[in-house]
Amino acid sequence: MEINLDGGEKEILKAVGTGGAPISGKHLLDCVVGMEEAELISTIKGLLMMGYLLADKQSFHDLKDVGAAEFRLNAGYARDLKEALDPRLKRERKEQKNRRVRRE
Repeated sequence: MEINLDGGEKEILKAVGTGGAPISGKHLLDCVVGMEEAELISTIKGLLMMGYLLADKQSFHDLKDVGAAEFRLNAGYARDLKEALDPRLKRERKEQKNRRVRRE
């Protein structure tokens, strides 16, 4: 599965982390700097709609809503998202796959 992420999505996913542990919205806001409020909220909503990001709240209208929520990465997409964040992982996995020889 090929996942293409833009810069804002990458920044949010890196802040959340790929380990699966939840992160508070306040901590997420501290980690993501330089994004406008509307862009941040729009990007979070997009990641939630795609299913890559999970949250304990469903509606985000301002930064107070984001700060009060808790976020975590969807474990079902974890490997694909790691590869999207670091393309070297995808190449390494492909090289490992190519080295396998089927013997009959």
